[in-house]
Amino acid sequence: MNLHPVDIGIIVGYILLTVLIGYFISKKASQNLDSYFLGGKTIPWYVLGLSNASGMFDITGTMWMVSLAFIYGAKSVFIPWLWPVWNQIFLMIFLAVWLRRSNVMTGAEWLKTRFGNGRGAELSHIVVVVFAIIAVVGFIAYGFEGIGKFATMFLPWDLSTSVFGFAIPSAKIYAAIIMALTTIYVIKGGMYSVVMTELIQFVVMTIACIIVGIIAINMVTPEQITAVVPEGWKSLAFDWKLNLDWSTVLPAVNDKIESDGYSLFGTLMMMMIFKGILVSIAGPVPSYDMQRIMATESPKDAAKMSGIVSLALFIPRYLMIMGLAVIGLVYLSPQFAEQSGPIDFEMVLPFALQNFIPVGLKGLLLAGLISAFMSTFAANVNAGPAYIVNDIIKKYFRPNATDKQLVMMSYVASLAVVIVGMTAGLFVSSIDSILKWIVAALFGGYTAANMLKWVWWRFNGFGYFYGMMAGMGAAVVVPFAFSNLSEIMQFPIIFLISLATSIVASLLTKPDDEKTLMTFYTTVRPWGFWQPIAEKCRAINPNFKENKGFGKDMFNCAVGAIWQLSLHLIPVFLIIGEYEYMAYSIVLMIVTMIWLKIKWHDEMEDYPEDMQDTLQAIEESTPTLSPDLEAVS
Repeated sequence: MNLHPVDIGIIVGYILLTVLIGYFISKKASQNLDSYFLGGKTIPWYVLGLSNASGMFDITGTMWMVSLAFIYGAKSVFIPWLWPVWNQIFLMIFLAVWLRRSNVMTGAEWLKTRFGNGRGAELSHIVVVVFAIIAVVGFIAYGFEGIGKFATMFLPWDLSTSVFGFAIPSAKIYAAIIMALTTIYVIKGGMYSVVMTELIQFVVMTIACIIVGIIAINMVTPEQITAVVPEGWKSLAFDWKLNLDWSTVLPAVNDKIESDGYSLFGTLMMMMIFKGILVSIAGPVPSYDMQRIMATESPKDAAKMSGIVSLALFIPRYLMIMGLAVIGLVYLSPQFAEQSGPIDFEMVLPFALQNFIPVGLKGLLLAGLISAFMSTFAANVNAGPAYIVNDIIKKYFRPNATDKQLVMMSYVASLAVVIVGMTAGLFVSSIDSILKWIVAALFGGYTAANMLKWVWWRFNGFGYFYGMMAGMGAAVVVPFAFSNLSEIMQFPIIFLISLATSIVASLLTKPDDEKTLMTFYTTVRPWGFWQPIAEKCRAINPNFKENKGFGKDMFNCAVGAIWQLSLHLIPVFLIIGEYEYMAYSIVLMIVTMIWLKIKWHDEMEDYPEDMQDTLQAIEESTPTLSPDLEAVS
């Protein structure tokens, strides 16, 4: 891609600005670990929400979603349910409040509030740190693959080389350079620099998305789209089968649909909903999303922060996704049709950007897309080392270390995480492959234990440890043992292995101590199977009220998921010229927002009214584990 000097100046200026911001505020960030990793819990919720949205607007995921929109059309809005994308809704409705009430720094530290200080708690603490580091490394490898592919399209130099006989393509070198530049400001500035630069990135990215949407609408007519797509491409409707036949348009797409495993779309949807509910109740994986929840000033703010993510993210993002997809369909399909061999549909985004965006706008768009990558990468780099420093080094090796020493260790830990993630990225073959492993296998191993920790009082630290270990082991073994199954179909196997192990290990070991369980239940107040603990709390405080809001929360989550879907559909129908359906989507968005305002927002509370009295009664009574409680299963 031949860039105009103005475009180059925009890109270089943007990168320099983000690095300088990191250095400018690094003094504030380096006061202590709370400042470095959580911004001192003083950053406003809406700023954290926009930062979180920016962190989720990654270049790698955008390339993947553009390829989905190219192939599956309007129905592509459902496929991110694999993640599941509406886990943000579960966080918004109830989980963010539950998490924030713990008032801790990391997910591993949170486990102490649930399992206490015994041997099981120690093991659970260790295993979630291991998982967090694996997840962060996986996400860095995922980003490494995407930014490398993208960079080769607009940077002209061939940087391919060989190290100890191992050939490293140019894309991997470009990815390493861009990651290194981002690492500079992330390591130095911590959470403050991540959030502040992500705000800038959000503004740049939103402008870029709007520009792409306008260009697509002006370049492509609804009639042109209809001429190059199969019947049903513009429709949300589907049967048990996808029924999207590209044979007469671009036959290679049918091969891609088959390899994706999405031809049985009805079955896929059922599995995505089943998996999505379980994964969403389990809560966020220990990464940047959880970190921003912990960084809010109050539980209500944590819920509102999670809600604004969807509102800020999806409309602009899908303007870009669908805009680039339709440009690719109309102008690149002929080139794809002439191409022999398999087509890399993940290259639709850079191809469209390279060939059809006017000079003068490329710099802004490229700066926006690079900023999308930098946001996600920065958020992961800032999240992972929190577990290494706070939950390993400080806890086991340097409990008396000063704040300055701990922040310096955070610099080293951040650098180590980046190096390991980049090394893993050298062995990733495609965005799709690493993404599917993360969302199906790795999350499958995480789900069972982390769902049970909320909903079942008898689940203990040993159950968590063995369930997580079994889940992570299954995430490695099952994809090989059941290679004939798609990743989404492997999820139930991994989940059931972890679930069975979690339950058996809990029942074969003693319950966690009663005081820990009562304190956790009184403070967090989850719904689920907590009756024995609720009765204990009521015995010492007759005014104690248990949470019976399961039905209300689940219904609000369903409404929230519909609201979130409408945010996807508005830009999709706008770009493809289905204005009647766009109007229906706007009405749906308004109606669901009114419901959520009345039935969710207005009924939120930071902490239960009876919490302080019950906690005081627990402290004064200092209960021990009673035989009747130990006998309950």
